[in-house]
Amino acid sequence: MPNYRRNFVPGGIYFFTAVTHLRQPFLTSDLARKCLREAIEEVREDHPFEMIAQVLLPDHWHTIWQLPEGDVAYPMRWSRIKELFTRKWLEAGGEEFQQSESRIKYRRRGVWQKRYWEHTVDGPQDLKRCVDYVHWNPRKHAFVQRVADWSLSSFHRYVDAGEYTIDWGGTDPVPNWHAPEWGE
Repeated sequence: MPNYRRNFVPGGIYFFTAVTHLRQPFLTSDLARKCLREAIEEVREDHPFEMIAQVLLPDHWHTIWQLPEGDVAYPMRWSRIKELFTRKWLEAGGEEFQQSESRIKYRRRGVWQKRYWEHTVDGPQDLKRCVDYVHWNPRKHAFVQRVADWSLSSFHRYVDAGEYTIDWGGTDPVPNWHAPEWGE
């Protein structure tokens, strides 16, 4: 059994990746986007957090959150978002994917991978690197040739704020991207 530990910084900024079960590509569907938006809104009512950046891809979601001062309860927020999404998704006719005996035994639905990946942001330069990574991701995965062409991202909010130009990331063929050390 791995010695799995999370880092907790009260009021911290965290970069997360959540992945669908078996990397099934359904997150960008209209139904999935609606269910995810509703789940996030419902959780934020009782447990607020600022969503600094995000990108939604067919089989995973990258997001950067800042928690309120003194708060470290991002695991509870993730649990609730995944639970609410799954309930809404299945009730609306969304598909549940093949499960192992272990998943069935522990009552884990076939919608999300069990865990999510977390990186504690360490200062302004690390935050910029994380935000850039979030916005670059659709191009990294060759969904678009221009970052601006992916609509399921906070990229355009950053353009409107003057933090990026609309042509940020270029228009050349996708370069040979190497993920940062902390992974995807």
